[in-house]
Amino acid sequence: MEYLSKERYDEILSELNNLIYVEYPKLKEDLSEARAQGDLSENAGYRAARRTQAKMISRINYLQNILNYARVIDPRNLPKDRVALLSKVGFTILNTGAQKTYTIVSPHEMNLQEGKISFKSPIGQALMGRKAGEIAEARTPSGILRLQIDSVTTVME
Repeated sequence: MEYLSKERYDEILSELNNLIYVEYPKLKEDLSEARAQGDLSENAGYRAARRTQAKMISRINYLQNILNYARVIDPRNLPKDRVALLSKVGFTILNTGAQKTYTIVSPHEMNLQEGKISFKSPIGQALMGRKAGEIAEARTPSGILRLQIDSVTTVME
């Protein structure tokens, strides 16, 4: 089961609909045109269109699979005082003194440039279920990080 925010669910659904109803029909036309050009064994355009078709079908299947197992998170049902999915967490890395703020999300929503980390990441796992003021330890590839949780707020959509 995959937990997604409503925003991310809608983004995936939009991409899927675009692939199925816009991009795939265009690709079928390209395949028909390439097929009409004659000998398929020496038709590079046809082979390229077939490879594109295979990639597109794979992406469509992947997105459908995500949506089939997705559950949209209702932020109103999440704890307000503990780190959970869609929590915005401010913390200090005690090893370095660096202060960070991240939103905890599902792996399908992770985006470090937007300040979103997966709850399955080492830091995400260490923070989950904790309250402000607690210290957590994250086992990362670069070593153990001690994290002091400064604030926890729920992201409302």
